[in-house]
Parts: sequence; structure tokens; C-alpha cells
Amino acid sequence: MRVLVTGVKGQLGFDMVKELEKRGHTAIGVDVEEMDITDSMAVERVITHSMVDAVIHCAAYTAVDAAEDNQGICYKVNVEGTENIAKVCKKCDIKMIYISTDYVFDGKGTRPWEPDDTITEPLNTYGMSKHQGEQAVQKYLEKFYIVRIAWVFGMNGKNFVKTMLRLGEENGAVKVVNDQFGSPTYTADLAVLLADMVEVNRFGIYHATNEGFCSWYDFACEIFKAANMQVEVTPVSAEEFPAKANRPSNSRMSKDKLDINGFRRLPSWQNATARYVKELKAQK
Repeated sequence: MRVLVTGVKGQLGFDMVKELEKRGHTAIGVDVEEMDITDSMAVERVITHSMVDAVIHCAAYTAVDAAEDNQGICYKVNVEGTENIAKVCKKCDIKMIYISTDYVFDGKGTRPWEPDDTITEPLNTYGMSKHQGEQAVQKYLEKFYIVRIAWVFGMNGKNFVKTMLRLGEENGAVKVVNDQFGSPTYTADLAVLLADMVEVNRFGIYHATNEGFCSWYDFACEIFKAANMQVEVTPVSAEEFPAKANRPSNSRMSKDKLDINGFRRLPSWQNATARYVKELKAQK
């Protein structure tokens, strides 16, 4: 297969290209320099000339707090950009995988969100923009996957794990939120599932994170355990870390739909954390 991957410089796009190439597919990785997704003519030109069988759309405006002050740019990238890609996929009759987020939910309650739950009231601009991106995909396409992920970490970029390791080394102690719950997502593991998806036609909306639920505090403790670091981790409420954008307290997402449709779930978040920290150490 020939597959176009947007956002190749990001954490997921980087690992996605590696996984596709490992399987013998032709992966065409693009970022804003090669294809500005907000430019509809550029999108049509690149996708058409690439003669691909599918597009995996990883590119997005993901600066959650900055989005509150830059709503125009956020919507232009996450909504208009996604719509541009969906239109060309429709025209070329090719499948599309759109990467979405737990932030499309309002974060209330404790029940894990189902992929087909009715989405109501995202708490911030970023979440609303990704929700509208989902709507654009569904408006134009029948051959699509919408894959919601959360708490992403990978080799190619900044993330919570790298931040915790740095703060642990610098300070020997950290304070971490203990009243927001969800599941981390290791991009190397996610790329395996997305490659499985692009190879078949079991379309629909899915949730894909590493298995198990935790708080950010639990995640931090596991990171230091994996790194064999003695760091004092103090649990605090989200109120102690005021931010411009509201975050959901419940980002638990059900992955049962993966089982129903014959897809392999990702390994546990603890397993993923251990492998990732080991890989980070190996690169030093």
C-alpha cells in the first residue's frame, strides 16, 4: 500500500511512518513544509500526485492552553485542515484515518466513554475543534476511521514522561494531579494498531489507548519506578495547577469495540511506560 501520513514531525506521525515501512508499505510522510493542510489546493495536489491508497491524518494544533488565545488558528488547522483532507479522500475514493482525542468529551462521571457515545460540550477550544474535525470526516466520507487517543508519549517530541524525568532529576520531588483519570498512549504501540486498521476496511469510530486506567499521579509514580529513580511524588488536585483551558476529569475510554471488530488492543500502560523509559535511556 501507499499511505500518506500527515504530521510526520510529531510523535505519532514519526512512529507511524516507521511502522508502515517495517511492514513493506510505502509511507509518504508530510508536514507543513510539504503540505499545508489549511491550503486546500496544496492538499489536493499532494494527495492526488502521491497516488496513495489511504491518508493517516496525525497533524493537528495541539497546544491546548494556547488554543484559548488562538482560536482562529486552532480551528483553521483542526477543522478546515481536516475538511480539506476529507474532501480529497472522497474525490480520490481513498480511506482516511483521523486521529482525535479524549477532549471531545465533557469529562463528567466515572464511566468509560464509548466510541459511539453522543459527544456533548467539550470543555475547551481544542476539544471543540477536534470534535468539529470528526464531524467533517463523517460528513464527507464513508471509508473512514476516527481514532480517539489520550495522554500521548513517543520518542519524537515533548511529553509528560520526558517532563517528569527532567523535573525528577532537577528537583528530586514533583507535585502531580491526582483527580484526572485516563489512559496513556505510547505512539509506537498505537502505530501498530493504526497500521492494522489501514490494511483492512472495518471502518468506524474507535478508542485506542494503552490498557488500564490511572491518574496523572499514578502515571508519574510508574515513570519513576521504570526509571529506578527515587523521587518524592505528591498528589494534588487540579485546582493547584490552574490553566487557561479546562481539562476533563474523566478521560477513561472503552476499547471494547476493538475486540468486537477483531483488532488487537494495545499493551498495558505500565508495560508501555517501562519499554519507553528503557528506550529513552538507551538513546542517551
